Amino acid sequence: MDKLINIGFGNIVNTAKIIAIVSPVSAPVKRMVQKAKESGTAIDATQGRKTKAVLVMESSQLVLSALLPETIAGRAAGEPYDSGEKDTEAL
Repeated sequence: MDKLINIGFGNIVNTAKIIAIVSPVSAPVKRMVQKAKESGTAIDATQGRKTKAVLVMESSQLVLSALLPETIAGRAAGEPYDSGEKDTEAL
């Protein structure tokens, strides 16, 4: 059975479809996000907040999230939320 996780602001993704969860700070990831926005394959789930994680999906779509990659990975692994870093939200 596929597991669904909250990636912030009530947005849900299927963990079985996630290939990678990466930080958007490197130049290659920034280029990847820009190309996805231009081609219409980027899904912005940040609600206007700063993008802190980029989820690369099986369908070659990118999902942008305002949560930290560690937070999303923890939720995908089923761990309770307890990050030492301050996140944008505590949803």
